[in-house]
Amino acid sequence: MYYFIVNPNANRGHGGKVWKRLEHRLQRFGVEYEVMMTRAPGDAAMFASHLAGRNGETCVVVAVGGDGTVNEVLNGLSFGESIVFAHVPVGSGNDFAKSLRLPRSPGRCLKRILNSCHQRCLDYGVLSYENGSPVHRRFAVSSGLGFDAAVCHDLLNIRSRNRECYGKRRLLPENFVYVLLGARQWLRAVPVKGFLLLDGSRKVEFNHIYFISAHIHPYEGGGFRFAPKADGSDGLLEVCVVHNSSKLGLIPVFWDALLGKSAHHKGVRFYECREVQVHVEKPVPVHADGEDCYCQTDIHLRCIEKSIRMIV
Repeated sequence: MYYFIVNPNANRGHGGKVWKRLEHRLQRFGVEYEVMMTRAPGDAAMFASHLAGRNGETCVVVAVGGDGTVNEVLNGLSFGESIVFAHVPVGSGNDFAKSLRLPRSPGRCLKRILNSCHQRCLDYGVLSYENGSPVHRRFAVSSGLGFDAAVCHDLLNIRSRNRECYGKRRLLPENFVYVLLGARQWLRAVPVKGFLLLDGSRKVEFNHIYFISAHIHPYEGGGFRFAPKADGSDGLLEVCVVHNSSKLGLIPVFWDALLGKSAHHKGVRFYECREVQVHVEKPVPVHADGEDCYCQTDIHLRCIEKSIRMIV
């Protein structure tokens, strides 16, 4: 049985248009399916939480949307032998799909899903922090704190303010908006002191942290390749630390990440680990797959190995 969780507002209403075409194909092929349309943040996670182990049948759960939809579905599902995950990317960034090299065409994605031509067991990450009580949030692509999380927070605020405008008037391309917000946060950015504790044993201290991101997959922020060695199924996080006494030193780092280059830069360090604790001296923004996790001083990130059975 195929269960489609669809975000019709993804990419300025493009998700709804894509779903109409996909549904036409499903009906033409006589495929048995059920569709759940999201209306507000949190709906995708709620729908996904109701799907685990329906009468012991194998459920193919398909997220139709962007990285935010994938994150919500991931946080709602209870993974087991009866759950197979799939994704039709229709968001503006699609970092998850880009890392997995999924087809850009929704029709080709659907064809792969229906044929189940290849499945891969993927890792996912868990972000833990305190918000009055312990919070544990899964992430499919990346999570971290600092500059990139601040840009994500700004972007979410813009999406929230413009939600009623989606599909009614043309907005600026979201990738362009991301660059503009990045420029604004770059002007505002102030580094912080902090440290990492890698796999509970290796402590590394920094004086000028601009951001720290832990990756399951290489891309985040709509195509910035901050973790070129991230694998997705090796049981490890690739942790990227950007620290520099000069703010100008950040510009070539972001430029090369946007172009997908793997150049070495002063003030950029990479670590591979199964888990990492991060402490900074004052609260800074935190994100999980671009979703707002407020401002924190302490976070814990870990990798859950090969727990997602996914059609790719």
